[in-house]
Amino acid sequence: MVTTGGTLLKDDILRLGQTVHILVATPGRVLDLAGKVMDEADKLLSPEFQPVIEQLISYHPLNRQIMLFSATFPIIVKAFKDKFLAKPYEINLMEELTLKGVTQFYAFVEEKQKVHCLNTLFSKLQINQSIIFCNSTSRVELLAKKITELGYSCFYIHAKMLQAHRNRVFHDFRAGRTRHLVCSDLLTRGIDIQAVNVVINFDFPKNSETYLHRIGRSGRFGHLGLAINLITYDDRFNLYRIEQELGTEIAPIPPVIEPSLYVALQ
Repeated sequence: MVTTGGTLLKDDILRLGQTVHILVATPGRVLDLAGKVMDEADKLLSPEFQPVIEQLISYHPLNRQIMLFSATFPIIVKAFKDKFLAKPYEINLMEELTLKGVTQFYAFVEEKQKVHCLNTLFSKLQINQSIIFCNSTSRVELLAKKITELGYSCFYIHAKMLQAHRNRVFHDFRAGRTRHLVCSDLLTRGIDIQAVNVVINFDFPKNSETYLHRIGRSGRFGHLGLAINLITYDDRFNLYRIEQELGTEIAPIPPVIEPSLYVALQ
């Protein structure tokens, strides 16, 4: 992909939504795109981005100021901090922001029981809007089809869709044109939809960072939220590890979930 200051930034951002292996650009445009396309530090410092960031930093004076903002603090961020930041001041709001207001439960099921369990949750819960996470794009589409066959309004979104299509689906979901959205981890970051009060992990994530980002889609703007995790036998160790790493408890799902835990008072 070739980009310079004479082309529309919006068009470039859309093109970067597709697969781009080599970017040929003027330095100013690279900096513009870095500011618009890349956001949280843990994503910014992932293996595909970190060499670019380090090169950009090399153009700055030694007395520069670098600030890192991220919802999580994985090893890659710590390594970068130790390398480039001299005696940084850390502000950690993890305890305050990440899990506050989100009630977490798990349901222990067999893989073949998941759709039936989801159907039961739909009938029992007071869902304003829900986001349902799967671990692969193929499972996203299959589950969305199953939910539609059950008679529920449902959209889906994943990384293999064209950017324009993803934008339209997300816009329609935000506008309330459907109650349920099935997605991959594409939608875990920076998505603020006030109406979402339930997140369901149809497939349980592999690590605590992904788990935090997912359940953080509910309980936004100080509202209450509910996270339901469908746990299979193979997920049991991940469940225990994520509880330990986050210092939180994911309790067994009760027969009745009190609406006061996740439904705003009128």
